[in-house]
Amino acid sequence: MTTLPAPEEGRGWRIGGSPRRIEDARFLTGAGRYVDDHGRPDDAFLVILRSPHPHAVIVASDTAAAASMPGVLAVLTGEAEAAAGFGTFSNRIRRERADGTPMFEPPRHLLARERVRHVGEAVAAIVATSESEARDAADHVVIEYRALSAVTDPALAASPGAPSLWDEQPDNRAFVFRAGDAAATARGLASATHVVRGRFTIPRLAGCAMEARACIAEHDPATHSYTLIVGAQTPHTLRQEIAQRILRIPAERLRVVSPDVGGAFGLKGGDFPEYGLALWAARETGRRVRWRATRSEAFLADHQARDNAWEAELGLDAEGRFLALRARSFAALGASLAYAGTHQATNNLGGLAGPYRTPALHVEAIGVFTNAPPVAPYRGAGRPEATFVMERLVDMAADALGLDRIALRLRNMAPPEAMPFRTGLVYTYDSGDFPGLTRTALAAADWEGFASRRAASAARGKRRGIGFAFAIEIAGGPLEAPLEEHAAVSLDASGRLALRVGTHSHGQGHETAFRQIAAEVLGIAPDAIGFIQGDTSAVAHGRGTFGSRSISTGGSALLGALHAIRDQAQAEAARALEVAPADLEFAAGRFQVAGTDRGMSLVELAARMRPTPGTEPGLSAAITRAPAGPTFPNSAHVCEVEVDPETGEVRILAYLVADDAGRLINPMLAHGQTRGGVAQGLGEALMERIVFDPYGQVLTGSFQDYALPRALDLPDIATLSRGVPTAANPLGAKGVGEGGAVGAPAALVNAVAHAIGAQPALHMPLTAQTIWHALCCASAAKSQSATKEFA
Repeated sequence: MTTLPAPEEGRGWRIGGSPRRIEDARFLTGAGRYVDDHGRPDDAFLVILRSPHPHAVIVASDTAAAASMPGVLAVLTGEAEAAAGFGTFSNRIRRERADGTPMFEPPRHLLARERVRHVGEAVAAIVATSESEARDAADHVVIEYRALSAVTDPALAASPGAPSLWDEQPDNRAFVFRAGDAAATARGLASATHVVRGRFTIPRLAGCAMEARACIAEHDPATHSYTLIVGAQTPHTLRQEIAQRILRIPAERLRVVSPDVGGAFGLKGGDFPEYGLALWAARETGRRVRWRATRSEAFLADHQARDNAWEAELGLDAEGRFLALRARSFAALGASLAYAGTHQATNNLGGLAGPYRTPALHVEAIGVFTNAPPVAPYRGAGRPEATFVMERLVDMAADALGLDRIALRLRNMAPPEAMPFRTGLVYTYDSGDFPGLTRTALAAADWEGFASRRAASAARGKRRGIGFAFAIEIAGGPLEAPLEEHAAVSLDASGRLALRVGTHSHGQGHETAFRQIAAEVLGIAPDAIGFIQGDTSAVAHGRGTFGSRSISTGGSALLGALHAIRDQAQAEAARALEVAPADLEFAAGRFQVAGTDRGMSLVELAARMRPTPGTEPGLSAAITRAPAGPTFPNSAHVCEVEVDPETGEVRILAYLVADDAGRLINPMLAHGQTRGGVAQGLGEALMERIVFDPYGQVLTGSFQDYALPRALDLPDIATLSRGVPTAANPLGAKGVGEGGAVGAPAALVNAVAHAIGAQPALHMPLTAQTIWHALCCASAAKSQSATKEFA
């Protein structure tokens, strides 16, 4: 496989160039400042006491001994929380029960009251002058529990007779969400010549950011205001939630500062009890309070992801054309609802349609309470699950019908001339060339030369397979009304340009990409551009970074603000030079009267202008805007593997992604995002899974038990772009942060299935034990078939 050259090389700091990330100099030299780097020697420390039971009644508690220990400043309990009058966290996406009534939304407090519903739920908080003193005191909090039965599997939790988590929802079925045309789908399946059915298990995952969650809280009694330093993807939204819902104060009395963040992936878009507890502790003690999760604590207390079980069927006619798809999922929600806990189960189901022209689709998602931490969006947030189900069914159909996997896909793909293309399930794609992207990927991966590589592996006693998956996703949504984003820019008389953005960079490279947009519009050198994000007192508004939206939405808002100050400068230049604005040409930061040597620079113009009378000279503009619609980035994935039939070990030999992310601001950054997404998707497919024992105890509580992909587990991931710009935003960008994770699980599993010939029998993660078992089952089935044939 080869990586094709990036488009428009040599453009430097303009749009389409690939300058190295400007922020890397800070990170690589240890100058990054994460939450814990903002700590001070006199900080007090918060430690959380957590439930050891997956489900239990709190019978009694005694904190007196802990409160009297050296260094202890306060012990916080659920009773004290109730007396203080704090509120509960919200569920932002509401669904309905099967009968159409509103879903039950469990109260989510800072500390458990009366019952605990998962191992790791917070039951008390200890504040002390040192972390070790707080941990010692936590050991002396006495809580008496009465254990109850627990259930962690979503399908089992939805079954009759399962242990009930909430009296208000005794069957654990929080909601039933349906999309598509049920009647048309039933007719399509009834008329189909072939129907292929499959069951698929998507494992529960942990976010595992390099920087574990942490926060520092301060309270100012003079102004009755608070400051929270926290790694957050959505600082303004977090401020709103904690201020208004938990503390019950106006949002402007809480400042949220999100500094450098060491990985997030959706995990740090959430609101967590520890943040409210730290603020409460700061108010109670009059001290600055710091909390930082241990890695083992993160496995118990972080929001987790995925964890659903699917049943699906695809109907085809005699020529292999898709007629209908019907699917149902049991989606775990955890013990309560995270800030967007219903999102991954319902909001991206349109991805089931894939790039195909299936006329009728229907899906039913059943949200289920389980004795586990709440689930929340994690890189892909429902998109990988939908793509996995569809792409596995396509391979299974090709195998059952004896058809070529690629030919079957191309036969059913929507062609570019069909754009805008309305699928049979929710989405309307505005642009794309799905067949062209597929052929580009296959050619670059040398799909046609696979047979010789397979023979070479067979000669070494290995089984080689090659898999394909096509991923398409929504970005910059939601579908009905995409969220707005904010950007403000100012140019002072010295020529310094400040960019203030409502998005938040935590690895994506915004400090570089947004400078490129500014350099394109204003011609200002990157070292004269400042970048401000993540501080609710410095940035007026912001929705944050999630859902592959930052460039398409935040970048477009920034583009508008930059054009606004350029327009201001052009009008002033026209007045100063006594010409019409249309007579001016702009290049390299300077307005020039066409055909003359008369002109003025942006810096000269900024020195002449004041935003309002009495203010410092300069130019400024701020824009809050939403895009015209979401975008639909798409990608073709090719994965090649080798399986050792003696051990079941899978070795990934090669991986290639060809993507359509629209117009790329920085191709190098885009390809880096894709590679990172692929790595996480391969980890999900190959090794990652949160495991509970039959009683609800967590068995994967550290990296000794929860496997993450290492460099040696991954090949050199090849990437190339074949973008079709979108008209949904002025940049023509589609989003690129999640596509790698969306397509990788399906591509890898399809490759392994091709290697071992076990289409329906594979469930993620594909550990050596899973593969060895599948090989044994396939061998036994083959022997049984041969015996019957002989008889």
